[in-house]
Amino acid sequence: MTNQPPGYGYPSDQNQNPYGQQPAPGYGAPQGPYDSQPGPGYPPPPPPGYPQGAGQLPPWLGQAGPYGPPPPGTPTLASPGDRFLARLIDFGILLIPLILVQFTIAVAVGSIVAGVIGAALVFGYEGVMMLTQNQQSIGKKVMKLRVVSAAHGGRPSDNELWIRSAVFGLPQAVYLVGSLFSLVNVLSLLWDKPLQQCFHDKAAKTVVVKEA
Repeated sequence: MTNQPPGYGYPSDQNQNPYGQQPAPGYGAPQGPYDSQPGPGYPPPPPPGYPQGAGQLPPWLGQAGPYGPPPPGTPTLASPGDRFLARLIDFGILLIPLILVQFTIAVAVGSIVAGVIGAALVFGYEGVMMLTQNQQSIGKKVMKLRVVSAAHGGRPSDNELWIRSAVFGLPQAVYLVGSLFSLVNVLSLLWDKPLQQCFHDKAAKTVVVKEA
């Protein structure tokens, strides 16, 4: 029998590539949606699901990034300046009732009791406004700010709103120490990253956003 020249018959191993070559890289099944490297001048794609990590804003919160500004209508964090102005407006609204408490109740029953009543007044104002005015006080309405859940960007639960109001208002009942705590609480958003939360925001798991 004449020997058949190699290379012209069927391969002896059925699993062997009939063309004698390995598949070119890149033609197999993709390993994931972001395996390919971006071209020059393009930012890397975001990871699937865009999970929140340390120092990272939640995905529902608009933020400027490598893909440009957030879409119109996306909520963004309220600036410290807007929040301070909103608090100043609320303080102006509460100023007259607080003065009346100090000059009437304090004279009658003492400054400690007057401080407790004043703290209860701030707590009540904050809580009622948050629950009945779409998470906005009068100052926040003027500055177009709103309190939302840090987890999903929607309305916090009633308990969370009451906790937020309590941590903000009730410590002021403690003479001197409460006033110092309230000052540090309001200023704490300046160094809290990345959500700019005050102590009462952290306790209630809320953030303050700017309405579009």
